[in-house]
Amino acid sequence: MKILVTGAAGFIGAALSQALCARGDRVIGLDNLNDYYPVSLKRDRLARVAEAAGEAFRFVECDFSDEAALDRALEGERFTAIVHLGAQAGVRYSLENPRAYARSNLTGHLNILELARERGIGHLVYASSSSVYGGNEKVPFSVDDRVDHPFSLYAATKKADELMSESYAHLYRLPQTGLRFFTVYGPWGRPDMMPWIFTSKILNGEPIPVFNHGKMQRDFTFIDDIVRGIVACLDKAPADDGAAKPGGSVAPHAIYNIGNNRPEELMHVIGIIEEACGRKAQIDMHPMQKGDVPRTFADIDAIARDHGFAPQTTAEEGFPHFVAWFKRYHGIG
Repeated sequence: MKILVTGAAGFIGAALSQALCARGDRVIGLDNLNDYYPVSLKRDRLARVAEAAGEAFRFVECDFSDEAALDRALEGERFTAIVHLGAQAGVRYSLENPRAYARSNLTGHLNILELARERGIGHLVYASSSSVYGGNEKVPFSVDDRVDHPFSLYAATKKADELMSESYAHLYRLPQTGLRFFTVYGPWGRPDMMPWIFTSKILNGEPIPVFNHGKMQRDFTFIDDIVRGIVACLDKAPADDGAAKPGGSVAPHAIYNIGNNRPEELMHVIGIIEEACGRKAQIDMHPMQKGDVPRTFADIDAIARDHGFAPQTTAEEGFPHFVAWFKRYHGIG
């Protein structure tokens, strides 16, 4: 297949692009290389993909929230599927720069839907988020749970994306799969996320900020497991058969949780990172931050049943892999 991957310079997008090329697909990787975090890391990811994939990977720098720029960038290109991972990420940053989320996550998602509709794409897989569950007290979180009370603008935009996708699946019978990611981590991860922040500060002898006084649980999911799950979903579009799909749609639109199905206590994970770093953390306790939630826990029965998804990497295995990569990337002995 020839596949368009948006957010190709991002953490998940780069890993997915490399995996798709490795199995024989061709990938057009699209990213605007914004400076939400250092562009040098994004370029390093792209260089790694290009080195491994060769001519199977072509990168296009473009802001997909700009309709005219998107049309120009992809003029004459043909592809059979889209994996739309590009977005303005981060719960806390949405409190500081809300309009960036409206541009990228709302207008940008609409532009990708229109692109898929106009090109007659056979399957659009897009990134949603576990953040849509807000303060859901019922665990594990199920795709059949109501998600009407987002705790952040980021979460609200991701729920809006799901609703826009449902309308396009209904109106135009556009096959789509939405994936609610649960705290993805691993080598080449994002500097604004906990594993990077804590590892960096522990290695530098700086205090780490621990919110809600450490009473947090996260369904941490290793990048290799996430990529396998995306590929499995990409290869099997929802049928337009009138049957109800995960998430409740009777159009060709399925929504799945994609997580580890094993929430970890934050303090336990800190202990794993400490051991991998070879030194103890200085812990600076804080109250809960606005927009954050105390616990995430993915019910993955639907994606396991429909796509054979079975996460394989425990926190005890995954976090040392991340710390080892972090040290290599920064030249730390």
